Formats: sequence, structure tokens, C-alpha cells
Amino acid sequence: MYSLSAYEFFYCGLVLLLAYGLRGSTGFGGALGMPFLALVIPLKVLVPVWTLLGAASSITILGRDRRQVAVRDLLAFIPWCILGIAIGLYFFKTLDAQTLARGLGIMVLAYGAYSFWKTLRPAPPLRAPPRVAGPLASTLSGIVGALFGTMATVFFAMYLDARALAKDAFRATISAMLLTLSVVRGIGYYAVGEFTGEVWATFAAAFPLMLAGIYLGDRIHVGLSDSAFRRLVSILLMLCGVPLLLK
Repeated sequence: MYSLSAYEFFYCGLVLLLAYGLRGSTGFGGALGMPFLALVIPLKVLVPVWTLLGAASSITILGRDRRQVAVRDLLAFIPWCILGIAIGLYFFKTLDAQTLARGLGIMVLAYGAYSFWKTLRPAPPLRAPPRVAGPLASTLSGIVGALFGTMATVFFAMYLDARALAKDAFRATISAMLLTLSVVRGIGYYAVGEFTGEVWATFAAAFPLMLAGIYLGDRIHVGLSDSAFRRLVSILLMLCGVPLLLK
């Protein structure tokens, strides 16, 4: 953060406002904001910061939906997620920032392409047996979340879809999962010494912008249709995945 130019500071502020404005108004945000910030902030700094922001924003959003959380499904998710976080932390500690950036670029491109394809050819989700989908999705969410700080929601959705939860319970439980993942991997980052002074300084600078984004998002109605919005987000993700591959 200390080496960022004034232009890069301004750029990061806009990305944070956009990402958390979208999350406040539509429930989406992290998957879009993280790769854009990774273009100017090293992932070794950004991932722990995004973890702290994820925990803070999840607490803010979950406040009114906490009674809808499917506690039994959440508890079944935690052990496998912890296993995935341990695996992800090992690779996060051993891989350099450039390798992580390229890995995130591949993930973002693949996810953006898949999301765009879904808007063109909507189809019912594939359902796997809960005994298979639950442990697999929980472990993958921990690995991907610990490595990149984002994209774990894809596997949360896979897990909860296998559980066939009602809409309100689905939304509340996925928020609780995001909070759990953020807290557990935050403990892991602390244990391996990733919460440096630069991480805390970056979080302190980003926190007010995150709150402002959520506040504005609550009061802004997105005029795009759902399909148009999803296509726009998918295209933006694919576009920002390319420079990550070239870092």
C-alpha cells in the first residue's frame, strides 16, 4: 500500500465503493472487487485484508438474517472447510505473489466464462448426493478462499444446493458460511504471520469505504435486469482476469 500512487489510491477507493455498493444492493461484490484490486495490490497483502473486510461486511449484512441460518448444515460444513483452509494456507505460504496472481486470473476467467454461459443457456443446477457434494464443496471452499480470498461462494452454493434449502435459509446460511470462512482463515493467516503492519494499515484505509459502499448499496436500486447485470459482471471478470495472468 505504501508504494501506491495517488491515482492507484483513487482507483482502489472506487473499486471498494463499487464492490460493496453492489454487495449492499444485490448481494454480489467480493468476486468482482478482489481481482480488480489485485491489479495494483500484491495478493500477499490483499488476501488477508479481504478476509478482514469479508468478516466485517458479513457481520453487517447478517445482522437482520441471523435467525434464518440453517445451523445443522452450517455445523456440518465447518470441519471440511477447516481442512480445506489448512491445505490452502500451506500453498498460500509457499507460493509467491506472481504465481498466486496467475492462479487467481485462471479462476476468474473460468468463473466469468461459466457465469456468462449460464446467462445464455439457463439450466437447472446439477445435483450431487449430499454425502459427496457436502464434503467436496466445503473442502474446496476452504482451499480457494484461503488461496485467493474470493470465489469460495461458488462452492458454498454447490453445498447448499445439495441440501435443498429454502430461499431465506439459503441466503442467511451462505452469509454465515462467509463469516465462518473469514474468521477461520483469519486465524490461520495470523498463525503463519501474514497479518503484517501493511495489512492492518490497508484494512484501516479500506474499512470506511467498505461501510460507505454497503450504506450506499442499501439505498441504490440497480436498473439493469438480472440477466443483463450478470452478463456485465461476467464480462468484467473475464477482462480483469487477463492482466492477472500477465502479472
